[in-house]
Amino acid sequence: MPRHLTLLTGATRGLGAAIALQLLHDPSNLLLCLSRGRNAALQEQAQASGATLEQWPVDLAAPLEAAARVEAWLGAEDAAAFDTATLINNAATLTRVGPLDGVAPDELSRALRVGLEAPLLLGAAFLRASANWRAERRLLNISSGLGRRAMAGQAAYCAIKAGLDHASRAIALDEALKPRGAKVVSLAPGVIDTDMQAQLRAAEASAFPDQALFLQLKSAGRLSAPQDTARQLLAYLARPDFGNQPIADLRDA
Repeated sequence: MPRHLTLLTGATRGLGAAIALQLLHDPSNLLLCLSRGRNAALQEQAQASGATLEQWPVDLAAPLEAAARVEAWLGAEDAAAFDTATLINNAATLTRVGPLDGVAPDELSRALRVGLEAPLLLGAAFLRASANWRAERRLLNISSGLGRRAMAGQAAYCAIKAGLDHASRAIALDEALKPRGAKVVSLAPGVIDTDMQAQLRAAEASAFPDQALFLQLKSAGRLSAPQDTARQLLAYLARPDFGNQPIADLRDA
């Protein structure tokens, strides 16, 4: 029987897919992925290793429905079944790169729902449903340096990640008041070679003054491979001092 439960958002590509693949090498893991679609490579790895995988194609821009489904699913699990239970809020989406007034309202709303509203609703559902479990519980929000440093042309993404950081601080304070509260961290993973980085490099320089920086990061080979970052992230998640500092940067770990 799996002894370690992980819920992961945004597992179809990039960092999320890399995290999922590494988790699925361990047959003691039960992994629930909430993503826009299914990833065939994850199913193949689960079958090869004997790990347990569930993939739910969900739209995190409709987070109320997703959170309710997660809470019901967790509520049906055996409270004594797992040694650890973890939620990794990884999913995020960029709006059109450029000033905020150039972003379509529906695009802005979607980004805020996927990147901030969904993690808070899913976090609440996870904490509520697992409150009486014997498992050690961990909540990991994937943040960004842009949550701690403003950048022109990225107002929505900066707001989302800053919101995740400050919410994580507050949730950590709440959980510390409980006898067996969850450990909470908002972790910036550094610059990773993903589609999001490609989107930033392709932006118009006139609307995105820092475009040259992202082009330089790529040309100088300073972007981390998703699989390397995933390995470091999972090692950080497993540390005994996880949660001592609710705001962290993987590059400082």
